Amino acid sequence: MNARHVLDDLSAKMPNAANKTALVGLDGFVDKIVKPIANRFGQGDAFEPIPTIEAFGQRILDAAGKSTNIEMFQEVEKLGGNGPILADALASQGFTTRYIGALGKPVHTVFEKFAERTKAVSIGEPGITHALEFEDGKLMLGLMQDFDNITLQRVIDTMGEGAFLDVINRADLIALVNWTMLPNMTSLMEEMLTRVLPNLGPKESGRTFFFDLADPAKRTRGELKEVLSVIARFRSHGAVTLGLNLSEAHQVVEVLGLEAVEDTPDSLKSAASRIRTTLNLTSVVVHPRSGAACATRDGAWHVEGPFCKNPKISTGAGDHFNAGFAAAQVLGLKPETSLAVAVATSGQYVRTARSPSLRETARFIESWTNGNLPD
Repeated sequence: MNARHVLDDLSAKMPNAANKTALVGLDGFVDKIVKPIANRFGQGDAFEPIPTIEAFGQRILDAAGKSTNIEMFQEVEKLGGNGPILADALASQGFTTRYIGALGKPVHTVFEKFAERTKAVSIGEPGITHALEFEDGKLMLGLMQDFDNITLQRVIDTMGEGAFLDVINRADLIALVNWTMLPNMTSLMEEMLTRVLPNLGPKESGRTFFFDLADPAKRTRGELKEVLSVIARFRSHGAVTLGLNLSEAHQVVEVLGLEAVEDTPDSLKSAASRIRTTLNLTSVVVHPRSGAACATRDGAWHVEGPFCKNPKISTGAGDHFNAGFAAAQVLGLKPETSLAVAVATSGQYVRTARSPSLRETARFIESWTNGNLPD
């Protein structure tokens, strides 16, 4: 990565964020960040956590045919869901951000400031996620029954058709995320393509659509293949980016019948390119923990990430990556700059548990490339 070129590109265009509008939806979760307890020494936080997913899994396996009790210690309760975290990060980057999603009726207390910041429209009850964080990853255990009722018609009934069309028409970025958890999302996308987008006038600055599948492992391969074909059809209405973590990339290349992807720069770039070409998308980005790669019709790029050994938080890191990448694209930054902004946005978040501004991201990139980052 050429840090000077990246910083020059970012510095020249970051002031334009104030003139950009993002619309994000449609999920919403109350995130309870918890640590499973291995051994207790006293009350409160006087305990040793179960360190790894492997150790947690072994604890469960050892209970087969018997029973066990695993205490969870709640460290924080906060807003969650791919959509709210992404939208909150975009707002921190200076975008005028609107949110439509499942925030509760009335709005749950964890979303109150966020809802005010994004002039949010709540269309249902949020899910509840217990996020079990370990040294080698995290497990997300979710409850989300009301998501069965999230449809385009519910959005229109809640907002009014005119208001919904207006907010769509104004948006420079439209991000539809967490397809896996929203059973009607494919149908909603189909209706967007047939009922909504054809009725909008052309937007001089263009529209960018960003999609995040959010780990489709529990969905059938047929459903995954179907939604990928629907996502590809948005190309008729603007630029389309598909964001994938490494697990999601594995699943997508499998369902498309493409060569397997490995966590190496060349393999990541090749996978992003093959997925993009197969689906005829504007761009595809793949982001394992080690870095990220993206592909456009002009080529493929890779950057290493600012790895953090001791993150304050890991839940939401991928959403911050997506926010950084999507914002950079809408601002017209080069692909390498977009990747650098994305990994730096995520890198700051896991170190501080706070969404950074673009100016803070520029300072972070400068410190990072000078070797001055804390672990």
